[in-house]
Amino acid sequence: MSKTPLIAVLLIFIGFFFFPYFYSVASGQLGKPVPELDKPKGDHCIEDAKWMEENHMVLLKEWRDHVIRQGIRTYISDTYGTKYNISTYTCFECHTSKANFCDKCHDYTGIKPNCWDCHVYPELLQKYE
Repeated sequence: MSKTPLIAVLLIFIGFFFFPYFYSVASGQLGKPVPELDKPKGDHCIEDAKWMEENHMVLLKEWRDHVIRQGIRTYISDTYGTKYNISTYTCFECHTSKANFCDKCHDYTGIKPNCWDCHVYPELLQKYE
């Protein structure tokens, strides 16, 4: 029996396994320092900071569904029990600069969110005031 198919499968597996590393090297992202973000105002975020870092889009999509599909406009924090108005402006009460908070992190991770295709942000509003 030939070992060629086994070697081919093994090489494909190794390629998939190491692709993220080689992609990071080729794109110049490997070793790039994590961006320094503006410190938000307030004592704490809507939820635990680590959870927000990893899941803020889950929360924002949940908020979208609550407002659009169910007419719910109040969110109660699972972490702190605090009530919040469901709005991107709630985020911007503490995270005052899209450019120095959202954009820095999204640029670093290579994510291009489409939030701002429809929603406005504080810097844009100030530009037209």
